[in-house]
Amino acid sequence: MKLLLTIDEQTVHPGALSIETRSFEHREAARAVVLDSRGGIFLLNVSRHHYHKLPGGGIDEGEDIQTALARELLEEIGCKAKTLHEIGIIIEYRDKHRLKQTSYCFLAQQIGTQQPTSMDDGEIADGFQEVRAAHIDDAIRLLEKDTPDDYEGEFIKMRDLAFLRAARQLL
Repeated sequence: MKLLLTIDEQTVHPGALSIETRSFEHREAARAVVLDSRGGIFLLNVSRHHYHKLPGGGIDEGEDIQTALARELLEEIGCKAKTLHEIGIIIEYRDKHRLKQTSYCFLAQQIGTQQPTSMDDGEIADGFQEVRAAHIDDAIRLLEKDTPDDYEGEFIKMRDLAFLRAARQLL
């Protein structure tokens, strides 16, 4: 899969001091730009922190990327999806949490009907609510207007905008 972008502290916060990242914990995640039956994009509204994100999350020990993606899509947007295309990889270095995160993203199509989601307590506390933009361009504009008020949201906005823009080239 192609590396699309590396985001570090200095990218998100220009002027931040550079620190050594070799000792950072490494986390891998699977994400998707999922199209519904009408071609709309599934997004999650993180209402407590004023931003939107693509569905997806961490790859658990013993899972491969596709298994993790399927689990995360069921949990966060309540549906199964067929992977259509690889979008790419984005690596984030989040200094505050001493975390290197590698996200693998795919373009996918919803399969079957939507079921209830099963958000975890942290996602519920952050106000995760599902949203669907009518078109990928609407999803991009929505994220461009977001004003995250937390550290993670600043990285997520940059990451997911890059994934959406890359997905637009595939559609």
